[in-house]
Amino acid sequence: MVIEEWKKSGIATKFPTYRNSPLITTHSWQKGKREDDRAEGLWRIYDGIYDFTEFIDKHPGGAFWIRETKGTDITEAFEAHHLTSTPEKMIAKYKVRDAAEPRIYTLTLEEGGFYKTLKERVREKLKTVDKSPKRKSDLIQFGLIVALYIFGIASVKFNSLLALILAGVSLCWTVIVSHNYFHRRDNFQMYAFNLGMMNFAAWRVSHALSHHIYPNSYFDLELSMFEPLLCWVPNPHIKSKIMRYVSWVTEPVAYALAFFIQIGTRIFYSLRHTNILYWHDLLSLSIPAAIYLGTGGSLGLWVCVRTWLAMTSIASFSFCVIGLNAAHHDPEIYHEGDANREDRDWGLFQVDTIIDRGDLKGSQFLVLTHFGDHVLHHLFPTLDHGLLPALYPVLYETLDEFKGHLRECNHIEHMIGQHKQLLRIEPNPRAPGAGK
Repeated sequence: MVIEEWKKSGIATKFPTYRNSPLITTHSWQKGKREDDRAEGLWRIYDGIYDFTEFIDKHPGGAFWIRETKGTDITEAFEAHHLTSTPEKMIAKYKVRDAAEPRIYTLTLEEGGFYKTLKERVREKLKTVDKSPKRKSDLIQFGLIVALYIFGIASVKFNSLLALILAGVSLCWTVIVSHNYFHRRDNFQMYAFNLGMMNFAAWRVSHALSHHIYPNSYFDLELSMFEPLLCWVPNPHIKSKIMRYVSWVTEPVAYALAFFIQIGTRIFYSLRHTNILYWHDLLSLSIPAAIYLGTGGSLGLWVCVRTWLAMTSIASFSFCVIGLNAAHHDPEIYHEGDANREDRDWGLFQVDTIIDRGDLKGSQFLVLTHFGDHVLHHLFPTLDHGLLPALYPVLYETLDEFKGHLRECNHIEHMIGQHKQLLRIEPNPRAPGAGK
C-alpha cells in the first residue's frame, strides 16, 4: 500500500492506525499499536517474539507493564526501563520464535551505538553515586501533598484567594513530582498523581510508553491528544491556517481544562466503548472531602466542591504552562516531518527532540516540580530525578563522542519557541547534528 507523502513517519515504515480513530485515548492508541507492531499477538523485543503470559504476575516492576503491552513491540521500552543485563537473561526462556516480519520502527539500538554505550557508562557510574537525594525527592513530594490540603482548607476557612492559588500550585507540583514515581516499579507514591483527576495508569501508557519512546512523532499520544486545540506537528494537512492562529486563543482555555478533559474523555470512552477507569480515579475526591471535614462542614458541601474545582483548574493551567513549555516544542527541535539525523540511534533521537531547561539546574526542588533534567529523564526514566545530576559527566562525554549536543534555554525562551512551533508548518530541512 502506498503511503501518502504527508503521512510518512520519520521513525517508522507506516502511519499509526490509532490516528484514524474518531476519539483518541490510551485505549485506542494501544489497540492501534497491536494492529501495527507485528508482534503476532504476543510481546516483541527486537526480532524475537516472546510469550510472557506466565511472567505477568512475576514481573518485578508490576503486572501492569507486561499486561498492558501484550501484542506490541516493546523493544525501546524494554531497553530504557532496564539498566542491568539481568532482565535480558531472564526473558530468554520466554522466547517462542523469531518474528515473521521486520520491525516497523526504524530507530536503532545497536551495540556500540550512542544509547548502549551511554547505558553501560551510566550503569558503572551509578555504583558510586550518592543515593541520598532519593530520600529528598520523597520528602518534597510528601511536603507538597500536605501543603495542597492545608492551603485548600485555608482557602475556604478564611475565604482567601491567595490560599486558593497556593493550593492549586501545590496540587500542580504534586502531580508533576508524582510523575517521578509512575515510571518505576509499582509504589505507593505514584497514586498521588491521581489527585489532579488524571490517572497514573493511563499516563503510564500515554506518557511512559508513548511519549517517552516516540517523542514528537506521529506515535506520540501526547501530541495527538491535544489536537485540534493545539497542534505542534509542522504539517499543513494536520494543522490548518485557522488552527495555527486560533490555537493561540484556545491555548489558555485548553490549559485550564486539560485535567477535566482527561477524566471526561476517559469517562465518555468507558460509557461508550471499553472501561478504562480504575478505583484510584476516586482519589481526587479526597480533596473536597478533606476541605469539608477541615472546615467542619459549616459552609456547605457545594463551597468545598467549588473550591476543589477551582484548585484543579489552577493546577491544570499551571501544569500546562510548565509541562508544554518544558522541553519539546521549538522550531529548532525535531518534530515529525523534519529532516532526520543520519545516525538513527534511539538515544540520539531523544536528544534531538529536547531542549533542556538550563535555568532549573542546581535545585532538586525546581527540577522535580518543572520537568527538569529532561534529556537524562527520557534516556533513563526509572531513575529518581535526584540521581540525574551525577550522570552529566558521562552524558557529555558520550554526546561528544557521537556528535550529539545537549541544548539548553530558560522558561521564557521555551514559551516563545512553543508558540512559534504552533505556527510552523514547514518541515526543517536541516537534520539534527548536520551543523549550520
